[in-house]
Amino acid sequence: MSFVEYGDTIKDGDTAIVFLGHESMFPVKVQHGTVTQTKYGVIRHSTDLIGKKYGSKVTCSKGGWVFILHPTPELWTMNLPHRTQILYSTDISIITMMLELKPGSIVCESGTGSGSLSHALIRTVAPTGHLYTVEFHQKRAEKAREEFREHGVEHLVTVTNQDVCKSGFGVSNIADAVFLDIPSPWEAIGHAKSALKAEGGRICSFSPCIEQVQRTCLAMEEYGFTEINTLEILLRVYNVRTISLQIPDLGKAAEDNSSTGFDSSNPSHQGSPCANLQQGTVQFKSGVPLREVVGHTGYLTFATKNLV
Repeated sequence: MSFVEYGDTIKDGDTAIVFLGHESMFPVKVQHGTVTQTKYGVIRHSTDLIGKKYGSKVTCSKGGWVFILHPTPELWTMNLPHRTQILYSTDISIITMMLELKPGSIVCESGTGSGSLSHALIRTVAPTGHLYTVEFHQKRAEKAREEFREHGVEHLVTVTNQDVCKSGFGVSNIADAVFLDIPSPWEAIGHAKSALKAEGGRICSFSPCIEQVQRTCLAMEEYGFTEINTLEILLRVYNVRTISLQIPDLGKAAEDNSSTGFDSSNPSHQGSPCANLQQGTVQFKSGVPLREVVGHTGYLTFATKNLV
């Protein structure tokens, strides 16, 4: 099983996603002889999972059922164990696009954190690209290596445990793009420039505070980066609902209905707009924004390495 290459059947040692609903899912490591408890009952790995196809509908011991999904970076972002604050798909999608990543790209990242963005970057640059990710915290770096190995992508990523602000990324003049998610990104801009390839490249810095953005932009200008711009992604979700609105009294609705030959007693007319006029209301499909929405996550600052 790999987060990059799709596997048809569930195997011992795989990481799978137990899907109970869009708002309820969790990862599980498939192991022979192991059981997983859900609100619908027990899932026995040996008989219910191993050898079954991904996407299968599995019946639990209480009679309820779940789907077993193949892991993807998007599903992993929603289910991974949080060691740090993570980036979600809304920001990840714009990062991969604005950094102009593609299969074969070389990317440097700091810090690794919980590996949410890392998995998406690996999937984007596979099968011939590579991710060099730097994590300051030793235990988080070790855990990231372990997860990459379990997920079958260790050949596409190199994890380094060091301070990127002092020691850089450990590579020079090879990266197509650099991503920074650290408290003081302005201290790593020089190392980022050194890691980028000689003929140019793109850089992105993620910061939650505008003061961090200001200092980072000044450092980018100092090191000769161009096309510096900052943006913020705000996601607003709408629910589609059926709402009833009262029809205003325009005075001659009944006469108009008679003149057009409308027969409200005819069953074929019961669902027509004219029938609703007789009731004084009409129904519409309407998009209604959620009362509570996810607000600010962070600012994304992008820039291009100057070729001069």
